[in-house]
Amino acid sequence: MAKGSSSLGKAYVAALAYSVIIGFSFVFVKFALRSASPMDLLAHRFTVSFAAANVLLLAGWGRARFTWAGVLNLLPIAVFYPSCFFMFQSWGLFYLSSSEAGIIQAAIPILTMVLAAIFIRERSTGWQKLFILLSVCGVAFIVTMSGGEGGGGGWRLAGYCLMLISALSSAAYNVMARKLTQSHSVTEMTYLMMGVGFVVFNTIAVSQHLSAGTLAAYFEPFAEPRFIVSILYLGLMSSLLTSYLTNYALSRIQASQMSVFVNLSVVVTIGAGVIVLGEVLAWYHVAGAILILGGVVGANMRARKKCKAFIIVSWSCCLRRGNAGCRVESRQLFLLDVFVS
Repeated sequence: MAKGSSSLGKAYVAALAYSVIIGFSFVFVKFALRSASPMDLLAHRFTVSFAAANVLLLAGWGRARFTWAGVLNLLPIAVFYPSCFFMFQSWGLFYLSSSEAGIIQAAIPILTMVLAAIFIRERSTGWQKLFILLSVCGVAFIVTMSGGEGGGGGWRLAGYCLMLISALSSAAYNVMARKLTQSHSVTEMTYLMMGVGFVVFNTIAVSQHLSAGTLAAYFEPFAEPRFIVSILYLGLMSSLLTSYLTNYALSRIQASQMSVFVNLSVVVTIGAGVIVLGEVLAWYHVAGAILILGGVVGANMRARKKCKAFIIVSWSCCLRRGNAGCRVESRQLFLLDVFVS
């Protein structure tokens, strides 16, 4: 029982750390975009993360055994995230305002909950659904009150579709990773995700520069110290480490529970903007943050209460029946319930 509770606690710490790192990453993205285009930034970001993943793997960190069958099994999650998620997000932002994009991205926990129920039979309680919706409403409230200018004109519908595909890609990754963590190590999944991101984004960025005859511009950002610091944070912390933390958390908690921490990163981003960039903290930021925090805490607290209720029912059943075999079976079921909650 203690071991299961300890693992569950570590999963929540990993999810919280993910939210904090992602929240601060937007500050470094702003710094880096002053020196590089969005696609170049993604290419350099995953070059750093994949290089670091190779160093760690060669140093013996983590457990990884790669086979062709295993790689093919894991390839879909690496295609969904980071490749499809970031590509469609970048294209969608070309046609939509950041506010519109933010509202669609905030729906990732809902999409994850729906896909998890369909494909891996994860069930959420009515209270969990309500709290997840509460966190989505918090994000939607903040981005709506913040306003923003659209940039797509008649192509706005295309922007909505692209951003929706990006959100679906993230949801699909959450669901698939939740299942695959039961048969593959977190290290294997993280390494392959960084490798696919490195290949996809560098292929696109270098191809664009070659066609435009501007290959030298691909390397120019590294002449600026601020860009180097930003790309190290984005590559090591916001890509490599957060992918590992996400995969670890998904091996312990439900996909819908993990995805709601995506919205928590919005609260961290607001705080980082105020502290680091000197941005103004408005009343609607505070109101939205309260809704988000309430949704995140509520969605996960209800799940923990469900686990405790299961323990009480299981052990009371055993005491009534007075069967030693039943006690062993209940312990096994309890551990199973903790790991899939």
